[in-house]
Amino acid sequence: MQRVYSLLVDNNSGVLSRISGLFTRRGYNIDSITAGVTADSRFTRITIVSSGDEIILSQNTLEKQIAKLEDVIVVKVLKPEESVYRELILVKIRANAQQRSEIVSIVDIFRAKIVDAERESLVIELTGTQSKLEAFLQLLDG
Repeated sequence: MQRVYSLLVDNNSGVLSRISGLFTRRGYNIDSITAGVTADSRFTRITIVSSGDEIILSQNTLEKQIAKLEDVIVVKVLKPEESVYRELILVKIRANAQQRSEIVSIVDIFRAKIVDAERESLVIELTGTQSKLEAFLQLLDG
């Protein structure tokens, strides 16, 4: 089971470390974590995707523990039916001149971007749902 937390915190040094440390001490796994300054530079928005046992994640104890931290202003659990989730991957593929046209076709189908091209490789950027990214990787692997 996964749970997505959205936090608004004071933009102070060490906040991200304290929050991730809380997850670690409590035995929660962090699948991904992103942080960025908001339009108001005094605040940072942190998004954490955590996974674990349904029983553990269904309890509100983690939310309450996060909210108790000094620099945390707001903690929200994002509901899947009310949120848009997007993932990002960067893939470096070994490709000679003959393989490039086939790879470019796959890139176009998935609306991905080639962000770097070298003589023997391409770097591709793709955003979307987890199932879209997995389908893309399977086509490239096939």
